[in-house]
Amino acid sequence: MPATRQPLSVVIITLNAASQLADCLASVGFADEVVVVDSGSTDGTCELAAAAGARVIAQDWLGFGRQKQFAVEAAGHDWVLCLDADERVSDELRQAIENSLASTSTVAAYRFARCNRFLGRYLRHGEGYPDWSLRFFDRRQARWSDDAVHEKVLTGGPVATLPGDLLHDSAETLASYLAKQNRYTSLAAEMAVAAGKRASAGRLVFSPLVRFVKFYLFRQGFRDGLPGLIHITIGCFNSFCKYAKMRELALVRESGEPRQPD
Repeated sequence: MPATRQPLSVVIITLNAASQLADCLASVGFADEVVVVDSGSTDGTCELAAAAGARVIAQDWLGFGRQKQFAVEAAGHDWVLCLDADERVSDELRQAIENSLASTSTVAAYRFARCNRFLGRYLRHGEGYPDWSLRFFDRRQARWSDDAVHEKVLTGGPVATLPGDLLHDSAETLASYLAKQNRYTSLAAEMAVAAGKRASAGRLVFSPLVRFVKFYLFRQGFRDGLPGLIHITIGCFNSFCKYAKMRELALVRESGEPRQPD
């Protein structure tokens, strides 16, 4: 660790993440503090985090964007690194983060590649990589959006890219992954309709096709074998589902009939 550098807070939002959190915490031992914001775990997540030296805060679920911003505001230092419990900081990325904290750069935020493990394989092509993630920033110059899903960091300052990968090592089953994607597409459709967007027949048909051509062919997702094919197929179906759900919401609004809960 450099002799003098700006202090760093790592913030993590959790819900029943005991099976994944230990490896995440082990990868951020270089941080000056770790803040875990938990939204009701019952599997020992909070106890595990506290035993590892993290400061644990209970907070009811606010949606992804607002929950992450709550965690950022609870941190003790202005430079924050935002992680999920199933992510780990690689050695190369750790060194890059420490070097940036020791520099005199005026950068407001940094992005880096996220490498996703899917069906037992780290994806290195297509939609799964480099999956650029802006997670490391000066909270005085950046913040999380309020989006309930597909949240992003907003900043008016300069953004730079760091070497090294953030390893996303989700242990969820394919069934749970599909269930999560179903929830995400529902939230994304609701947000889009609330913003006044419409789902045309063209988008319904061509959005999945364009996505497949872009990521599986041009970005060479085929090089990731069968996991790469399954990953992009689910991604294309997600595009179709989002626009189909937008059409459904528009019809419900036009008819005035209440929509049945999922």
